[in-house]
Amino acid sequence: MALERFYAFIKKHRLIEPSSIIVAGVSGGPDSLALLHLLHNMREAFDLKVIAAHVDHMFRGAESEEEMKFVESFCKKRAIPFASKQIDAAAYGMKHHLSSQMAARECRYGFFSEVMRENHAGYLALAHHGDDQVETIMMRLVRGAAGKSAAGIQAKRPFGEGFIIRPLLGVSKKEILAYNEQYNLEPRFDPSNASEKYTRNRFRMHVLPFIKEENPLAHERFQNFSELQLEDDQLLQELTITEMNRVWIRKEHNLAEIEIDAFKRLPLPLQRRGIQLILNYLYKDVPSSFSSLHIESLLQLLSQTHPSGSLDYPSGLKVTKSYDSCLFTFEHEEHSPFRLEFFPPGMLNLPNGCFISAFITKNTAEVPVNNHSFVVNKACVKFPLAVRSRTTGDKMTVKGMNGSKKVKDIFIDAKIPLSLRDKWPVVEDGRGNIMWLPGLKKSALEEMEATDGEYIVLQYHEQGSSRGQCENEKRH
Repeated sequence: MALERFYAFIKKHRLIEPSSIIVAGVSGGPDSLALLHLLHNMREAFDLKVIAAHVDHMFRGAESEEEMKFVESFCKKRAIPFASKQIDAAAYGMKHHLSSQMAARECRYGFFSEVMRENHAGYLALAHHGDDQVETIMMRLVRGAAGKSAAGIQAKRPFGEGFIIRPLLGVSKKEILAYNEQYNLEPRFDPSNASEKYTRNRFRMHVLPFIKEENPLAHERFQNFSELQLEDDQLLQELTITEMNRVWIRKEHNLAEIEIDAFKRLPLPLQRRGIQLILNYLYKDVPSSFSSLHIESLLQLLSQTHPSGSLDYPSGLKVTKSYDSCLFTFEHEEHSPFRLEFFPPGMLNLPNGCFISAFITKNTAEVPVNNHSFVVNKACVKFPLAVRSRTTGDKMTVKGMNGSKKVKDIFIDAKIPLSLRDKWPVVEDGRGNIMWLPGLKKSALEEMEATDGEYIVLQYHEQGSSRGQCENEKRH
């Protein structure tokens, strides 16, 4: 291994600051032993404290326990601080419904995080190397990854209160094996690395040799691709965040909504990253099953002429297009029908978070003339008044029109999203006549003149309501 390239990689990516405490994840294999040996040998030049951390996942019984003892002995001979833990990763995986590899990863990283906190370490050093980078990028591209994900393994990224660093990304597996032999490190080899049941192993055994045959330095080319991809993605991500601020309608817990026309005006690269931004906001961890196909299907949904449609994304995320907005939500609650009766004057709180106030007056001159206010002759209505949810076949006589019109058609004409229609208030009198759809339409009852000079004034108020629902209502 060319040590000058190893040190140059650390310097280029600013992986390690002098006087740092580093936890090195060590399995006992050739990669992690070489990394630990390298860090240990550079500790005086950089004033470093290096701690080895090992996890026995207990998959292979006595064999994996022997590997733990080997790493402990390796560290003891060199006076390297050592921390280890045996974790039943198989049981952990069954409890949390994870694959064996994912369960082992969570157990391992959880322990590494503990060791970092206990030792006030700022870095976790892992032994991913250049060939790992080639495999990772190829695997992700085959799965349809794009942008930052397609860049593969990062040389440095935040982790807990510090960073994960990967100083070996600039060197190949062949160089690492030669380093082990040069310094007589005598690593252990995990037999599971030869099993073709794991995707990475299949890439390693069948794809990587072909790439290396074409270009023995392919790992350097892939690392360069990764770095350029990350630089481009960082710039595009900053642009995306700025432009998406013009697109959001609302962002809440487990919910996001965007304005479709504003979103479609963005360049396609920003649209794709905008979708990824939404997913990163909603998902704690974007599922591994998510791919570029999901993004392309959403772009297709938003570009079609039909006013509505939906997609089901991994982990229960529902994407619903409705007219000029698109809603992303994990909330699939059914909205129960409601009916609330009241006698003016007074105030009535509504299920959508808004409220209706009612008062009686002889002077309506200062009542706003809009669809958020309704004035009716007190003598022409039967009490109690009621505010209810829509029902199938609802019709009303619309002010200024001959005949009646279906409430469903009024919603359609006003482009009211499907998600809001079941909560939209319908105001009727004691005879069951629909008087008013607040914010949308009034009935012909408002045209009647009072015989006794008294009017009932109803007003629809949106303050105090949930952001988004009433804002949607306000737009119409």
